[in-house]
Amino acid sequence: MPKYIESETLELKEKYTDVICKEIVSFLNATGGTIVIGVKDDGTVVGVDKIDKTFKKISEIITTQIEPNPQDEVSSELRFEDGKTLIVVNVSKGIQHIYCQKKYGFSSVGCTIRVGTTCREMTSEQIRIRYENKFVDSEYMLKKRATMSDLSFKELKIYYSEKGYHLDDSNFEANLNLKNQNGEYNLLAELLADRNNIPLIFVKFKGSDKATISERSDYGYRCIITSYEKIKNRLQAENICISDTTVRPRHDTYLFDYDCVNEAILNALVHNDWTITEPQISMFDNRLEILSHGGLPSGMTKKQFFDGISKPRNTTLMRIFLNMGLTEHTGHGIPIIVKKYGEEVFEIEDNYIRCTIPFDDAVLDKIKNANVGLNVGLNVGLNKTEKKVVSLLIEDSAYTSEELAAKIGLTKRTIERTFISLQNKKVIERIGSKRDGRWIVIK
Repeated sequence: MPKYIESETLELKEKYTDVICKEIVSFLNATGGTIVIGVKDDGTVVGVDKIDKTFKKISEIITTQIEPNPQDEVSSELRFEDGKTLIVVNVSKGIQHIYCQKKYGFSSVGCTIRVGTTCREMTSEQIRIRYENKFVDSEYMLKKRATMSDLSFKELKIYYSEKGYHLDDSNFEANLNLKNQNGEYNLLAELLADRNNIPLIFVKFKGSDKATISERSDYGYRCIITSYEKIKNRLQAENICISDTTVRPRHDTYLFDYDCVNEAILNALVHNDWTITEPQISMFDNRLEILSHGGLPSGMTKKQFFDGISKPRNTTLMRIFLNMGLTEHTGHGIPIIVKKYGEEVFEIEDNYIRCTIPFDDAVLDKIKNANVGLNVGLNVGLNKTEKKVVSLLIEDSAYTSEELAAKIGLTKRTIERTFISLQNKKVIERIGSKRDGRWIVIK
């Protein structure tokens, strides 16, 4: 009977191959194990010839190819059998909740786990659960005291309820780490509160520079998730589409790739250094700029950034965005933007990151020739009152029918009928209860 037999904790390799990186990740994500190089699958000892070169490759895997770095969990040693030299890689169970191959990120391909004698790709659900648990809630947002002491979280509770989370009111603030060690509301709590002192400004400029402002809208001073929804709705409204009806099916071309812009906005919100100031979103005649403060998170390289390696600056905020289904755990956002527009759209400095999304030339030509504004997409198929209601809801989704009636100069009943019409046209939808909820523009 051979001395070496593969098992759930033992992997045999006749010689070194790059797949060993995958094997190490699999053991880290399971209960640990041992990789013996220089032994065939049937247990025959053949030995390793290029020992120094193999050791160097294994060291490179451990130090550069796995995220998080597993140096404390992986060790290598020589073993001598039948006059031959073997290399043994001992892998302990990872002290972090999840590990991946850096080049694949936190995806099913990158996150494998040892099952029996094979490496299996983890499911999306397994990755999601482990990824959320890996966050260590020690970042500055949890320690920095909020500028306001009287905070409420009705909107945040509605969001969690809509996602099927049932959080006990008595433990809500503690479960989400909304207070610091002194029992005071922290910066994270302020960002998530119904009302706060944090702006989030969207500015439109005339031309291609900042010489002349044509419009300035502030979507902040409220729960950051609501602010994000408002910004998202605004950008959907700005994203003009031109259609070529001479072909079947018709071909639609948009001013910008909305998915890329959405990813850039989410990255700016989640990775921004909020101790400096809020992110800035600027729209010019030919481009959209999204600027976040703080540069790359500590320890992250530009290569890791462009490869989609996820290393959030604000880990607890990221976890909440994950819970809301607003962000993914695969780190695919930046690669999506790079694939569409190239790495050159990112300007990365020590204290900020700017993402510049250029507008489509064909759509710009159409706008110029047709002499239309950038809000045309929002107004199609709506009457005058509906357009006004939608415009105001984009500014503040918490407007009641009474408040809208007073602003527009119509009766409450007319506004309520307008709500029903916009619902039927699938332009708005109700979030939360009649009493505590609000209307959200969805297209």
